[in-house]
Amino acid sequence: MNIAIVILNWNGKQLLEQFLPSIIAFSDPSYSTIYVADNASTDDSISFIKETYPAIKIIVNSSNGGYAKGYNDALKHVDEEIYALVNSDIEVTKNWLTPIRELYMTQKETAIVQPKILDFKQKDHFEYAGAAGGFMDKYGYPFCRGRIFDTIEKDMGQYNDILPIFWASGACFFIKKDVFHTLNGFDEAYFAHQEEIDLCWRAQNLGLSIVYNGHSTVYHVGGATLNELNPKKTYLNFRNSLYNLVKNTPKKGLFLLIFTRLVLDGIAGVKFMLALKPSHTFAIIRAHFGFYSMLSSMLKKRNSSAQKQDYYKTKSIVWDYFVKGKREIE
Repeated sequence: MNIAIVILNWNGKQLLEQFLPSIIAFSDPSYSTIYVADNASTDDSISFIKETYPAIKIIVNSSNGGYAKGYNDALKHVDEEIYALVNSDIEVTKNWLTPIRELYMTQKETAIVQPKILDFKQKDHFEYAGAAGGFMDKYGYPFCRGRIFDTIEKDMGQYNDILPIFWASGACFFIKKDVFHTLNGFDEAYFAHQEEIDLCWRAQNLGLSIVYNGHSTVYHVGGATLNELNPKKTYLNFRNSLYNLVKNTPKKGLFLLIFTRLVLDGIAGVKFMLALKPSHTFAIIRAHFGFYSMLSSMLKKRNSSAQKQDYYKTKSIVWDYFVKGKREIE
């Protein structure tokens, strides 16, 4: 079973210089091939790779379509059975591919896999984007084992396990080639952020399995493309999570679900304003108007198959965290 390690790059020469060496050193060339998919960079990323790592395969996209379109375009040119979609700010560890490959070979029903994702800047702690596997609450707010809102756990080996999860982080995302194309890839309307959650949700609505494998570890810098304090990231996260709800939740009760979620977003906007972060409040307002403008389109994308009724781990992660004081997933 062959694995294509596909690194999406946009003007990321410094990241490639820093992180390609670990991927090259720790990826077994007998069954893995490294690709860099370039999103129309204007720096000298491509010439750097050609000169320094001539064995790496390069795919040049015609435009910067973000994470979603960037991978959709690039993966048309990749033939390996498993795609490993790896951010350019990921440092991998020795034998990182072995547990993932073994899982695919022994659990044939597994479609998507995420390794343990730790923080490159604080290597004994989990990293915000993915940690030890993603879950969802009823209102479409994502969270992870090892990270709920701003509470990030120290890695004490508590998640050195293998178990089903709801979504896998796009920072280091393994998916079978045939599954990716059956699902028509990522939804390009998302541009970036939460398109991997949508893809995982659509996979689960077809009865496919998503698994976290804590025996493989990578380190993620995080925020290398859009810093977590960037209002554009706030905009994309709020808008795209609303897309997720409209596209993937059961039809029964959908209107009330969306209305409740919009109210909760409004509360979040007030919280940002009180925290003297008005740019994030306005980002949420813009996210809602962006959502309204695409509502008809997103409704048309709803799959005709039965929607997964039990998609959420808890009814409200906001209530659990801020009212009940829960800091870990049970």
